[in-house]
Amino acid sequence: VQLQASGGGLVQAGGSLRLSCAASGRTFSRDYMGWFRQAPGKEREFVAYISGSGGSLLYTDSVKGRFTISRDNAKNTVWLQMNSLKPEDTAVYFCAARGAIGALTRTQRWDYWGQGTLVTVSS
Repeated sequence: VQLQASGGGLVQAGGSLRLSCAASGRTFSRDYMGWFRQAPGKEREFVAYISGSGGSLLYTDSVKGRFTISRDNAKNTVWLQMNSLKPEDTAVYFCAARGAIGALTRTQRWDYWGQGTLVTVSS
């Protein structure tokens, strides 16, 4: 099983990026998928998750209204559209799959992780 995250890069404050996470080796159509991020010198933190059907979503407060998580089960892919980026969004972004219901904001409760993609927002 592999999660391949991509789409990171350098962007100016106020700009946008779209991260992608393509899964291979098994289907996650019935599983929650999510995005986390880790800024330099900080712990990995929850950003957003989406249920298998797409009907259940949650965002951390700092990205609400700016980020949108979505998925296409036919493509076994999840995206994170990031708009109005701020310097404090700078981090390595990780996708995750198969989170434990009831503990989806906890890093330790996800079974599969991608390798991370770096997002740098300049001021």
